[in-house]
Amino acid sequence: MQFKIEIPYFQRMNILGNLIWLIFGGLAAALGYIVGGCILCLTIIGIPFGLQCFKLARLELWPFGSRVVPVNSATGCLSIFFNILWLLCGGLYTALVHLLCAFLLFITIIGIPFARQHLKLMELSLMPFGKQVL
Repeated sequence: MQFKIEIPYFQRMNILGNLIWLIFGGLAAALGYIVGGCILCLTIIGIPFGLQCFKLARLELWPFGSRVVPVNSATGCLSIFFNILWLLCGGLYTALVHLLCAFLLFITIIGIPFARQHLKLMELSLMPFGKQVL
């Protein structure tokens, strides 16, 4: 008796998309977020921002099949303040880089799925507090 494991089509495409993403820059970008998160976590004040860098690194590693969803948290006002601080200290720049990459990838038909992932990363890198990656 033989057992055959059948992987659904969309999961195979997610795996293939993630592998291509990793080879063409996703791994390097995720390592940058991880290094930045480790540096931020060296100080007590930087820990919340370092954790957001780790969240971005996780999405940078596996963007296909992942979703960014808003989370209701008890720190509503604090997350707004942290998002504004994040925006002023590099979040806007990071989001604009993802927007530029998405624009350049939308020019080709083959790049459209990757451009959509950059838009997802742009959403999270613009204001990461109060959002979760599923």
